Amino acid sequence: MMANYRSIFRRIPRIFFAAVYMVLMSVPAGAAGYDNALKGVKNYDAVYEVSQGDPKVVNPVFLVIKNSYEAPEVKALAKDPNIAIVFHGPVVKLLSTDSAPFNEAELVEVQKFQATLKQMKKDGVTLEVCRFALKGMGVDEATIIPEIDPVDNGFVSVIGYQMQGYAVVRIP
Repeated sequence: MMANYRSIFRRIPRIFFAAVYMVLMSVPAGAAGYDNALKGVKNYDAVYEVSQGDPKVVNPVFLVIKNSYEAPEVKALAKDPNIAIVFHGPVVKLLSTDSAPFNEAELVEVQKFQATLKQMKKDGVTLEVCRFALKGMGVDEATIIPEIDPVDNGFVSVIGYQMQGYAVVRIP
């Protein structure tokens, strides 16, 4: 009986993110309600600092990130959105072509995630990975998908974007 509770509690973060995603995706475009949030906004510049390394969690989160810069209200701003994503921590394993660390179900999620990143790159999103994180997580830089640009220190990138006026969004 205790094992069943443990199983349920391990799934709570996944269930939470899935529920948030489903709610956000069900909001009709006309009911977005960004009048207050985007009042007077000309630039939509954001840097996402991502360390979340669960393949089942990152996919719904990244679909919401993609939706944020594709939202009609954002597209209607005076300037095109500038989006950067800086990866560090466990997520760097999901950027690699090395499939050894993943079981079959996880590998399917990793491949979906990488496909989303490839589309984001085509959309003009800047994608960077921290070399310190690669080294710390034992990921060979040569295996990182080509859409991701390695940087020596991801924190320097995040701070640099912030100093340029980008809003920082953390996804731990």
